[in-house]
Amino acid sequence: MSLDPLLPIAPARVKALVLPIGRIKRDRFAAFVDRLNAEHVVHLRDISPDGRPHRNMFSPLAFPDGAMFYELITHNPPPSHLAMSPFDLYREPLALIAVADGAEISKAVLSKRMSSGRTVEENNIRSLDQELEELRDRYPKILAHQVLLFDYVPSREKPVPIPEGSIITIPPLDQQKRTTMKTVMCDISAMVLAEMTTLAKSFEGMGFIDSPGNSSNGRHPSGEEPSGPARRNSQYAMPTGARSSSTGGLADRSHVRMSMPPAPSKSGVFGSAGSTPNRPSTPVNNRSALANPPTNSDDIRPGINGSDPASPEQSNSRPGTSDGFRTQSQDRISVQGFGPGGLNDRWRAKGKCRVQIVVGSLYLQAGLWGTAVKELSEAAAVAKSMNDHIWHGKALELITISLLLLGWAELEFQVPNVLLPPPEKGNGLATALQEAETRCPKQPRWLRHLQVYMPDLLERIIVLYSKVSTEHLPPLPLSEAVIRFGKILAALHVADGELGQVSLQMMVFNKLPEKRLTTSPRFNIIPPEPNGIASVLGALGLQRKKAIVVRELVSVLIAGLVEARTRGAADVGIHPAAGLVALNSLGGHSNGTTGAAALELGEGDIEHGIDSFLSLLLKTYGIVGEPLASATLDHSDTGVLERIQRQSAARAFGMQNAKLNILRSCINFSEALPDFAGVLKYSSDLMRTAGSGIAPGPRRENAYPVIAREEQTKLVTNITKTSNLAKKLGMDTVAAEYWDEFLLRGVKLEPLPLTRTPVAHAKSVLPDATTARASQDVNPFIYNPFLKQPDTAAVEKVLIAGETAGFRLTLQNPYEVDLVVESVRLEAEGADFESGVEGSVIGAYRTQVLRVAGTPTSAGSLKITGALIRVRGCRERRFPIFPEPWSADGEVKIKSIGLGALDLHSAALSPSAQKLKPESLELTVIAPQPVVVVKSSTLPQSSVMILEGERQTFSLTLQNLSSTTPVDFLLFSFQDSTQEPLQTALSSRDATPAELYEYELILAKKQALKLRKRGDRKRFIPAGGTGTFEFEILGKPGLTTGTIQVDYAHLGVPHDDVDEKFFTRRVSQELTVTVNASVEVARIDVLPLHGSIPEPLWRRTGYKDRSPDLTPDSHCLLVLDLRNAWPSNMVVELESDDGATIEEHILPGHTSRVILPIKRIYLDDPHAFIPALNPSRQRQFVVSTKISPDVERANREAFWYRETVLNTLRATWRALGASRTGAVELRTMRLTSRMIEAVKVDEVGIEISVVTPDDDDDSSDDDDDESETAPANGDGIVTVDEPFELRVRITNRTDAPIYPTLRLMPALCHRPLNVALDFTRKLAWNGTLQQALPALPGKGMVEVTTGVTALCRGEFEVTASIEETKLTTGGEEEARRRRRTATGGRPRSETETLMMDAVLGKRERRIWHSRRACRLFVRDKEEEEGEEEEE
Repeated sequence: MSLDPLLPIAPARVKALVLPIGRIKRDRFAAFVDRLNAEHVVHLRDISPDGRPHRNMFSPLAFPDGAMFYELITHNPPPSHLAMSPFDLYREPLALIAVADGAEISKAVLSKRMSSGRTVEENNIRSLDQELEELRDRYPKILAHQVLLFDYVPSREKPVPIPEGSIITIPPLDQQKRTTMKTVMCDISAMVLAEMTTLAKSFEGMGFIDSPGNSSNGRHPSGEEPSGPARRNSQYAMPTGARSSSTGGLADRSHVRMSMPPAPSKSGVFGSAGSTPNRPSTPVNNRSALANPPTNSDDIRPGINGSDPASPEQSNSRPGTSDGFRTQSQDRISVQGFGPGGLNDRWRAKGKCRVQIVVGSLYLQAGLWGTAVKELSEAAAVAKSMNDHIWHGKALELITISLLLLGWAELEFQVPNVLLPPPEKGNGLATALQEAETRCPKQPRWLRHLQVYMPDLLERIIVLYSKVSTEHLPPLPLSEAVIRFGKILAALHVADGELGQVSLQMMVFNKLPEKRLTTSPRFNIIPPEPNGIASVLGALGLQRKKAIVVRELVSVLIAGLVEARTRGAADVGIHPAAGLVALNSLGGHSNGTTGAAALELGEGDIEHGIDSFLSLLLKTYGIVGEPLASATLDHSDTGVLERIQRQSAARAFGMQNAKLNILRSCINFSEALPDFAGVLKYSSDLMRTAGSGIAPGPRRENAYPVIAREEQTKLVTNITKTSNLAKKLGMDTVAAEYWDEFLLRGVKLEPLPLTRTPVAHAKSVLPDATTARASQDVNPFIYNPFLKQPDTAAVEKVLIAGETAGFRLTLQNPYEVDLVVESVRLEAEGADFESGVEGSVIGAYRTQVLRVAGTPTSAGSLKITGALIRVRGCRERRFPIFPEPWSADGEVKIKSIGLGALDLHSAALSPSAQKLKPESLELTVIAPQPVVVVKSSTLPQSSVMILEGERQTFSLTLQNLSSTTPVDFLLFSFQDSTQEPLQTALSSRDATPAELYEYELILAKKQALKLRKRGDRKRFIPAGGTGTFEFEILGKPGLTTGTIQVDYAHLGVPHDDVDEKFFTRRVSQELTVTVNASVEVARIDVLPLHGSIPEPLWRRTGYKDRSPDLTPDSHCLLVLDLRNAWPSNMVVELESDDGATIEEHILPGHTSRVILPIKRIYLDDPHAFIPALNPSRQRQFVVSTKISPDVERANREAFWYRETVLNTLRATWRALGASRTGAVELRTMRLTSRMIEAVKVDEVGIEISVVTPDDDDDSSDDDDDESETAPANGDGIVTVDEPFELRVRITNRTDAPIYPTLRLMPALCHRPLNVALDFTRKLAWNGTLQQALPALPGKGMVEVTTGVTALCRGEFEVTASIEETKLTTGGEEEARRRRRTATGGRPRSETETLMMDAVLGKRERRIWHSRRACRLFVRDKEEEEGEEEEE
C-alpha cells in the first residue's frame, strides 16, 4: 500500500501505530512492518463478528463486501494533526501493534522485574505482557492493543504458555501459511470493530462537537460549555468538549510546512475534469527559428495534457495569500430565542448533525460504506439546512469517498440527492451524461453519473470549506482536501476522463497505469552563421548583443551535437557512444572539466574553453552562480557571506525569465556534449537562480521558486543521474554545488534525561565551604541550591566527555522537490569531538529536524560552527548556521549602465547583508562523570506505614553504572508533602511570631526524612560498585509522599581545590507514606496546689524512690487526657525533669487521664522577643499594629512558659505486642491565662507570718504540741489586747533593683466584702499599713515588721501587695543585657530596645500580690487559759 497520507481515500483508512517492543533490531522491525503492510486491506467477510450484543454496531456481517484499509505508521501523529479530531477522525490511530522479535525472546532477560519464570523465555513473555499493559496506560485513546511476536518457534519439550488476548505468535516465513498474516489482521480488525461501538456511543452521548480551530464557537446558547463524554472503558477516553483544535499550538516541523508561507490558491481550484495546474515549464524559445530536438528520454515523452510547452516569456505568476479578516457576524451579539426554531433547538440540531457525521466517518473506516452513505446523506441534508458549511462539506467529501470505494468494489450504488448539482445545471449535465455514454457505453451507469457529477461536486466542497463564516476551516485540512481532490481529477485525466478500475486503482492504491501520457515535440530549424557576429560585437564591447547572438549559437550547437550523436556522424570526429570522455582525451584533458576540443570556437574565445565561453554568457545575463571549479570555493563564514551578497545582487539584476532560458540552453548544450561537470553546474545554477535566495521565517516570506515543480524534479533527478554516471567513469571529483546557502537553519543540543543532566553549582555551595553549611546535611532554612530546578539554558550547553549527545539540526528545503541528504556531520572547534553521520530526506518546501549524535572525547570549550553536509549529487561542503529569517531588502536604484551595475551592487555591502550573521553553538565539555541509579530499597514498593511520632529506619542501595569513574561527592536532599504547607504558612503575613516559631521548629527539628550518620562519614561509591545508605523517617500528620534526592559527582580533588564551578547529577527516589494516629493529647490543664497533700498520694503521682518535697509554692499539677487511636494496647510513659515518672496503660479507643506534678517556673524575662529559628528572620524587627501591647505581652508570656514546660517533659509510647515505639506529640499544648498563673512564679515574692512575744521564749518542744492547733505556713494564734508583730518577707527574684511600696490589707474571714474591710475597731497597728521601702537590689530580700494588737476575737486574713514606687532607669535593661551576654547571645541594640517599647507599650509601674493570705486567729485570754488548764 502507498505510504502517501494524501491519497483520495485517506479519510477511509484506519491508522495503526506500530511500535517495537522488547529487544529488536531496526532492519528486522522494518521487515516485520513490511509483512504487515502486505495485508493492509482486510475484507469484512474474513472478520469474525463479536458475539457481545453491545459491541455489534459495526458488525462485519452487516456488509460482507466491505473492506478496511490500514495505514501503518511508526510514529505518533503530530499534535497539529490530532487537533483536527473528531472532524478528521482518521488522523487518530485506532489500533496499536507492538512488534516483538521471537528470535531474541530466549537470548537475554528483557526486564528484571519479571524474574519468577522458570526460563528466560517465560520471563520475557511475561515482560512483553507487562509492557503491553504499560502501552495501554500510555495510549489510552487507542481502541485495540496487540503484541505480535514474529518468528517465534515454541519449545516442544517445555512449551511456554502465551497470554491469550494480548500476544499473538507468528511463525517464521518458512513455516508461515498463506493466511497467517491475514488471520492476524482480521483478529486485530475484529477488536477494532468491537471497540468502535464504544467510541460511537461516546460520540452519540455528546451534545455538540466543535469545528477544528473554533473550540469556542461550540458553546451552548445559554453560555454553558458542552460537556464531553466520560471515559467508557480502559482502552479509550473521549476528548472533552473544551479540547483545543487549533493548529497553531505545537508545530510539527518534521511533517508539515510550518516555517514556509502557505501555498498559493485561486478561487477556482478545479476548472474542469481535464484541467491541470497552471505551472508551465519554460524550455528554449521555439520562436527563435532554432532547432531544439530532444536530448534524452524525458524529453521524448509527450506532455500530460497533450499541449505544447509554454513559451519562456510566459510569466509564472504566483498570487499571494490574503490575510485573514474578521467578519461582521463575529461581532454580532447572539440573542437567545424561545420555542421551536429557537437558538437552543438549532444548537441541538447542529450538534446532532455533527455527531452523525462523525459516526458516519466511523462507518466509513469500518468498511460499512453503504451505512456510511445513509448516515452521511441524512447529516448533510441537516447541515445544509442549518448553514453549517464546514460540516456540510465534510459530509459531502465522505459520501464521495464512500461511493468511490463502492465503485472500486464493483458494487452498484445510487448517487444521493445531496450530491446532485443545482437544478439550473440540469441541461448541461444531461448532455454530459449522453456524451459519456456515447464515449464509453460499457461503463456502469452509477459510475457514469458519479463521473459527470465529480468536477462540480469537488468544486462545491471546496467552496463550502472556503466560505467565510463564524467558523472557518484551518489551513491543514483545507490544503489536504485540495490535494486529494486534485489527485482525483488527475486520476480521471490520466484515465482518459473515465471513472473505472484504472482511475479507481490510482485513487485507492496510487497504482499508476503502465501506459502513461507522453509528448515529443521536434524542431527542425536551420540557423544562420553567428560566429562572426558574436566576435565583432564582443570587440565593440556590446556584451548584451553579443549574448543574444551567442545564445543563438548555443542553440545551433545543441542541434548539431544531438544530430551527430544520434546519427553517428563520423566525418566530424564525434562518435555517439564516445561522448565527452573520448573528446577530452584527444584534447589532452582527462579531468573532464572542459570540452574545448568538441567545438571550433571563434578567434577571441578559443583560449578560454567551453567553460569560460558559457560563463561569459551567463555573467552577461546576471546568472546566480559560481565558477565551474567549485571545489576551490571558500566555505568559511566570511566566504559564505560574500557569496550571499553576490548572489543577492545577481538576483536583482536582469530579467529572470531570460536567465532561466539561457540556463536551460546551457544544460541542453552540456548534455549534448556530454559535459558532466557542465550539466551539474548549470543545473545547480538553474535551481539557485529560480530560488528565492532567502531564509524564510514562519509563514512570512514567500520562498517559492519560480519554476514548476516538474522542472525542479527533473533537474534534481538529472543531477543525481549525472553524478552517479561520473563516479562510475572514475570522475570522483565531479559534483554539483548545492544551490541554497541557507540549508542549515539551526543547531540545538537535545536535553539529556533528568537523571543524566549535569547541573552547575558554585563552589560556595559545597559542604565545608562556608560556615553556614558546615556538613553535608543541609539546614532547611538555608537556601539549598541542590533542590532548585536546573536552568534550562545552562543545562543545554553542557556536555560530558565520553558520553554521546544528540543534536537537532534544522534543515530547510525551499524547493518543491524532496531533497536527499546523504550525510550530515557536525563541525566543531575547541575540544576533541567525534560527530556521527546521519542521512535523511527533506520533504518539499519545509524545514525538517534531523538528529545527529556527537561524542566529545576531551574536556574543554566546544563550539559548533556548522555542519558538513553532502546532498545527493552534490559535493560535501560546510554550511554555517543561519537561524534568523533573512531576505534582501529592496534598495534605491542607482543609475548604472551594462554589466557595471552588477559589479557595483556586488561590491557594495547592503544594509540587509550587514544584518546577516552566522551563529554558533558554544558548549562546555566537562570531565567524565558517573551514572548512579537506585538499585534496591529495603522498603517494599517504596512505601511505608508508620505511626505518628514513630521513627523507622530504611536503606537505599545506589549503584554506579560507570565502569571507570567513581563517585566521590554525594549530597542528600529531602522533600516531603509537609514542607509545602509549612512554607506557605511561613510566608503568610498574618502569622504571629509564636506560630512562625512553631512552623520553623517543625520544619527544622522534626524533619520527616533525614540521613543517619555513619561512622566513617565518607560517602564514596567505586566505579561499577554500590553504596548503601540508611535513612530515618518520622511519622508526622500530613505526610503522604517523600522524595530522597541524591546529587552526586566525581570531583577528583578535595573540596578546597574545586574550581569556581562544578557539576553534579541527580537521582531521586519517591516514597509513599501512610501515617496513622497513635496516642493523641485530647485535653490538657494545669492546676495549683492548695494545702498539704498526704505522702501516699504523692507517691502515686510518680515519686516512688524518694519522698517528694512538694509544696504549693514549688509545684503544680499537670493534667493530661491521652487517647489511644491505634487498635492495640499502648503504654505511655511520662517523665519530668525532677524525677517524676508515670506509666499508663491505655486500651484501644480509650482516653486516660494522667496527673503529673511539675515545678512552678520563674522566668527572668517572660516578655522577651520570640526567637526565630530561620537565620533570615533573626535580624528582622517587625512592629505589628494589629494587636495591643497587652495582648502582645500575654502572647509572649504564654509562649515562654509553654516552651519551658515542654522542655521539662518527655512522653513516649510503645505498642504492646509489637516493636513500635514513638514520642507523644505534646506541642499541641496551649496555656491559658489561668494555667499560666498556676505555673508561674512572680518576680517579687511576698511571705507574711505572725510573730508573738512568746515565740522567742518557747522551746522547740512546744512545736509538737502547738502543731495540732496552730496553723502552719505563717499563720498564727494571738490573744486579745496582746501585741504581736506581722513580719513580711519581700524577695526580689529579678536582676534589677526595684523601689517597693508595701501595703497590708487585713480583713475579716467569712464575711461580706463591705463588712470584711471594716476593721478600724478590731485591730490596732503601729504606724501605717502602707509604707514606702528603700530600693531593693536584684536578688535581694528584706523583712518588714509591723506591730499589731487585736481588739476583739475572731478570724482574720492579712494579705499584702508590693507596688513599684518609681521605675528604674536602665537597671532592668542592663540586667537583661548581662543575661544575654552571659548566655552567649548578642547584646540588644538600641534599635531593638526601641522596637520592644513600641511593641509592648510604654513601661508602667508594676504591682504584685501575695499568693497566700496569712490567717490570724484571735482569742480571748480567758479562753486560752481555760484550754491550758484543761490540758
